[in-house]
Formats: sequence, structure tokens, C-alpha cells
Amino acid sequence: MLRSVFLKTLRDQRRALLWWVIGLLALAAYLAVLYPSIANTPSYNQMLQAWPKEIVASVMGEFPDYSTPEGYMNSTTFFMMVPLLFIAYAVGLGANAVAGEEEHGTLDLLLANPLPRWRVVLDKFVATAVLTLALGVALWLGLAVGAAAVDMDLHVGRLAAVTLSAVLLGLAFGALALAVGAGTGKRGLSTALASVVGVVAYLLNSLAPVVTGLEPYQKLSLLYYYIGADPLRNGLNVGHAAVLAGVTAVLLVVAILTFQRRDVGV
Repeated sequence: MLRSVFLKTLRDQRRALLWWVIGLLALAAYLAVLYPSIANTPSYNQMLQAWPKEIVASVMGEFPDYSTPEGYMNSTTFFMMVPLLFIAYAVGLGANAVAGEEEHGTLDLLLANPLPRWRVVLDKFVATAVLTLALGVALWLGLAVGAAAVDMDLHVGRLAAVTLSAVLLGLAFGALALAVGAGTGKRGLSTALASVVGVVAYLLNSLAPVVTGLEPYQKLSLLYYYIGADPLRNGLNVGHAAVLAGVTAVLLVVAILTFQRRDVGV
């Protein structure tokens, strides 16, 4: 018997984390191998300029630039791929944290321990945060090593900043899935709702700069606070990071309160 819900969660997720890490390291290696050929082919930027701006914005946002290392990484990786991957990973953890245990019939074993309900939710969230941060560290190391191997001039500190921003973004959506799951006990609903909110947030942030009617609403998207200040070039924006952390904290409190008051089906 493990000594805490936190340790049990880490143990349960260790294999899935390993596969995610392997996948991200493979992605980092692929990006590193691809960079020299793209950097030495100026026609890529000319091709981007010829595409409809709405299509470019939906994939690369305001970063359609392959001529610099930062532009390359933002365009190919950090604008779309990384945030969606971290959202998917954290949402999966958040949805399984309470609702998954309940659907699998194992929640009663957790609640049989001499722990208050709030502690179960908190331990689950802390484990989610540790696992998501571990994924971020793996991505940062993979990209830093890959960049060095192909002489891509990336600042490792600012690379860490944008990776940390992705971790905070993922945790916000993971906390949303946790809150829905803790309040309803339905893993499918929590996964679907958090995923839909994530997709809408992505589209709002990416299309707002090129669709006039959406521009006033861009700051309603959490992805704006993830990438809007361009942390890969400018470092971590403390205010934007605080917004992501604040949203996560509020959703965690909601998860604790709703789980405390709900009749649990086990």
C-alpha cells in the first residue's frame, strides 16, 4: 500500500509518462534534423507570404517566420503543437484524477484511507503538476540538446520560459477537467468539455489577429497568456504566467469544494 494518493498517482502514470517523454524526444530530434535544410532555404518564407493569412494564422499565429531559430521554433512547434500536446496530456490526467477512479470503482479504496476528501483532490492535482512539469523538462532538454547539435542559436533560458508557459497552460486545462470530473464523476464529460474549451481557446487566439470581429476577445483565451508575449524571444511574462496560475488555483478550489459536497458513486 502506498503512503499517499500522490505517490499512487505517480506510480499509476509512470508508463504513460515514459511514452510521452519518448514521443517528445523524438519530436525534438525531428525538429533539429529538419532545421538546417529549412534555414538554408529562404523560399519557405516566400511561400508563407503567398498563403491566405487566415490559414497561416490558424497554424502559426503571428509567427510565420522560418528565417530565425526563434521564428522556426514558434512557427513549427510552440504556437500549435506544444500547447495542444500539453493540454491533451494534462486534461487526461485531470479527467482521470477523480472521475476516472470513480468509474473504475477504485475511488472507494482511496476514500477508505484516513484522509479528508480535499486531500485526495489536492494530492491528485499535485501529482498532475509534477507529471506535467516532468514532461516539460523532457521537452526542454530534448530541444536544447537538439538545437546545440545543429548549431541552432536558441537561448536555453528563454527556451525554458516558453516550456514553463506550456506547462502552466496545460495545468489550467487539467484543473478544468479535474473540476468537472470532481463535480460530476463523469470522466468522458470532463475530457470532452475541457477539450472543447481548449480548441475554442486555440482558434480564438490564433484567428483574432486576422479576423476583426474576434480581436477584442483574444485576451479571453488562455493561449494568449501562454504565447502572446512571445516568451521564446522575450522570456517569461510574469503577469501572463500569473493569470494561468490564478485560473488553475481557482479551478482547483472549485474541484475541492464540489467534491466535498457531492455524493460519490463507488
